[in-house]
Parts: sequence; C-alpha cells; structure tokens
Amino acid sequence: QVQLVESGGGLVQAGGSLRLSCAASGRTFSNSAMGWFRQAPGKEREFVAAIRWSGDSTYYADSVKGRFTVSRDNAKNTVYLQMNSLKPEDTAVYYCASGPAYYSGPYYREGTYNSWGQGTKVTVSS
Repeated sequence: QVQLVESGGGLVQAGGSLRLSCAASGRTFSNSAMGWFRQAPGKEREFVAAIRWSGDSTYYADSVKGRFTVSRDNAKNTVYLQMNSLKPEDTAVYYCASGPAYYSGPYYREGTYNSWGQGTKVTVSS
C-alpha cells in the first residue's frame, strides 16, 4: 500500500488561494490514480478532483471546476491541489487517496481508493 501525507492547509480569506500537497511513499505511486476528497463539518466526504496515473487526464467535481487544479509530479511522488478563488463553502478537511494501479475510472467513488492520508484542514473566512 501507499502511505500518504497531506500538507498545505490553513486559514485563508474568501477569494484567496492555497496549494495542498500529498506526499506518497511506496514504489507504486507513479502507477496509481490519485484523488482528492473533502469533508465539511456535519457532511459526508465528497469527491473533489482526481488525476489519472499517467497524469494526462484530470477530473473535477462541478463545485470546484475552473477554480481547482490537480497535478502530479511522479519524480517527487507528490500530488497537488491548487485551489484558487476559494469560497467559505470550500471549508473542509481535505484528504488525498491512492487508487489501483493503471485504473481508468470512474474516479469519484470513495471505494475505488485503497489508501488515504490523514487529512489537512482548510478554512475559508468570509
């Protein structure tokens, strides 16, 4: 399994930006689909974004499309989530997750992913 550690969360004003990072250990990172999910207080965890193992395809929830960008650097075993134009409703704990090798989708299902990080908290003030 892949071990995942998120970082980059914090407090930001509405309209601001943050970049989350997820560092992975394990030799299978470059073959793994990677996803970002979030869980707001009192709500269920939801899909945010995902990137194919090859990095050539990305997928987004409608709520973040056009504002968030997912990317990966396989040489650094790291996946990123650039979050721009943040809104108070983006406040949540953000989790990265690793999926099966050479997986081709769908990417929005939690059950697809077999390794999860501990989460990093993002708070957007109005």
